[in-house]
Amino acid sequence: MGSLSKGVPGMKKPLSSLPQYPNDVEQLQPYQIKLMQHQEEPAHQLVQKINQIIANSSATALMLQEIAQLLGVIFQVDCCCLVPVTSEESSEAATGNWCADEYLGLPHPNEIFSMEQLLMDSPVVQCAAEPLTIEDISIIQNSLVIGCQYLPLPIKAVLAIPTRFGGNNNGVISLIKFQPYDWSESEKQLLKALESSCAIAFSRMAQAQLIAHQQQYLQKSDQHQSLIKQLTLLSRSNLELNQMLQLVIASTAESLQADRGLLILLKYTDPLFRTRPKKQVPRAKATVHAEWNRATQIYGTSTDTLNESFLLSECGLCQRVFTDSGKPLIIDDYTEQNDTSPAASLFAVKELPTALLMPLESQAKVLGFLVLQQKVARNWQPAELNLVEMVCAQVSNAIIQSQTLRQVQTLVDERTAKLQSSLELQAKLHERTRQYVEQLRKLNELKDEFLSNMSDRLRYPLTNMLMSIRNLRLTGIAPERQVRYLDILEQECTKEINLINDLLTLQKLESHQEAPQLETVDLNTRIKDITESFERKLAEKGLRISVELPQETLILQTELESFDRILQELLTNVCKYSEHQTLVHLQASHQVEQLVDQVIIKVTNIGRAISEEEATYIFDKFRRGKGRWTPGTGLGLALVKSLVQHLNGAIAVESVSISDSQLSEICFTLTLPQFSDESKPYSESD
Repeated sequence: MGSLSKGVPGMKKPLSSLPQYPNDVEQLQPYQIKLMQHQEEPAHQLVQKINQIIANSSATALMLQEIAQLLGVIFQVDCCCLVPVTSEESSEAATGNWCADEYLGLPHPNEIFSMEQLLMDSPVVQCAAEPLTIEDISIIQNSLVIGCQYLPLPIKAVLAIPTRFGGNNNGVISLIKFQPYDWSESEKQLLKALESSCAIAFSRMAQAQLIAHQQQYLQKSDQHQSLIKQLTLLSRSNLELNQMLQLVIASTAESLQADRGLLILLKYTDPLFRTRPKKQVPRAKATVHAEWNRATQIYGTSTDTLNESFLLSECGLCQRVFTDSGKPLIIDDYTEQNDTSPAASLFAVKELPTALLMPLESQAKVLGFLVLQQKVARNWQPAELNLVEMVCAQVSNAIIQSQTLRQVQTLVDERTAKLQSSLELQAKLHERTRQYVEQLRKLNELKDEFLSNMSDRLRYPLTNMLMSIRNLRLTGIAPERQVRYLDILEQECTKEINLINDLLTLQKLESHQEAPQLETVDLNTRIKDITESFERKLAEKGLRISVELPQETLILQTELESFDRILQELLTNVCKYSEHQTLVHLQASHQVEQLVDQVIIKVTNIGRAISEEEATYIFDKFRRGKGRWTPGTGLGLALVKSLVQHLNGAIAVESVSISDSQLSEICFTLTLPQFSDESKPYSESD
């Protein structure tokens, strides 16, 4: 049947074919034939048809297109245009156009027709409403410019009528023919009869557009309120300044639908700038502290300009903040500006020529800039500019607060460091005093324990000796009893001599008065001799001993007397603290540790466990494990440790619990250098 299109100024596109309405046309064919004879009846039904379209269609350009098609078919014209009257602030005109099928696809004529000339030529443009005012002529002229600028053929006849709603013009209906035509009075009357229904359609569409604009405004207002609330929360958060700036520029640029956002801070190098004239450009260095890019959000690429710097004197865009009095600075197309100095390269003005630059100010000092850039020109609304200004105010306050907090924090850190140093010194003095007190306490305990042990070790033998002497002085004592008392005297005297000798040996070893007298011994033979001498003593305790020696003779350079005493004391300790009817294991081996030949001797027995606490002092003088009441001087393991150190060796003890038993496996590990020179390397020939 025809073609419908939406005409928008500044966008040229050909008319396209839209949905047809054969039912409507078939029903209206009788009205076309009897149009002149039955004027009132088709006018009434046409009004009903238009009202039905208004009721059933959404308030969009499609509704006007349906009405334009209906009128075009009824009036048998070549083209019908319904153009609403738009306000000066609105640049859009959602028109309803219809064109007959035979004119679709025709090329646009090269000849340009002046609408003013058409209006002056009365046979071409006629109005169904009389009389015409200057305002009506202007409205019709504007509607023809909007609705008829893309028609395929020259306009030869136009019948138009402006529609009124609420006393104001809200649209124009134009019937167009591409051939000369004399409009009849009945056609004018019919078009005038349809004016009120079309006015309702224009009004409904205007209301829908107003509602849509208000919804967009409310949506933007909600976004702006949400942005302000988000920025308020950010200013109260504990985020670091650069993190906060990054969130601020991202939220602001995304909320205002910019293509790119930058936050640039200035570092002044001119200390006298505050006393200079305001329009003078200071010496300062600008650095990008935060950036948001729509392309970055889409493709996830990293920003290259973050932390990039430039001198203020090298950027004409930033200099205008100091030289121009107005703010904000809005650049529609920077490539068309007449600045003598170019913008900094990081602004990429060729790709993003449109810019909004708002200074960050505090106490008449510019701290930096908030920059929003776009690829195409944009008409910034006052509400959006106010929002950017509020964001800049909050960012400026945050920067000042951060700088003040940083200064206060630096001062606090300095004072805290001094106080901390003083407290640490006092703590060290207190700790050292506490250690001294603890050492004195331990020394007192050791002294008391030493005196107690020494008194016991000295008193008991002397008491036995004194009692034996008194018994020997008694008359009538049998000879065998005299021999018994003499044996006791000898045994106790031997104990006293051994105790004194052990104390003297320990004192000599701890003073390092003599170097070890080394000699080469056959370790296998020496161990066998010592263990054989202990077999009887072990058997009396119900113990058996197992000796594991290397197959080849193991040579050891050591001090023989000290080595024998170490092994004897270890076996004596085993006899005292081993569980009855258990096995004592002695193992000797050779190993190389860090290219040094070593001899390892392990003495293992089964007995009461040695705790970690006991292991720390078991080798100390007169210190014995808790709960061990076996008689002894408490010097054996202390003497072993001193002798081992005398031979440049090491000794350690390990206690491992036996499963399903209250006993443990105790192992004393003796490590001695095989040769007199500890550092003698182990060679492959050995």
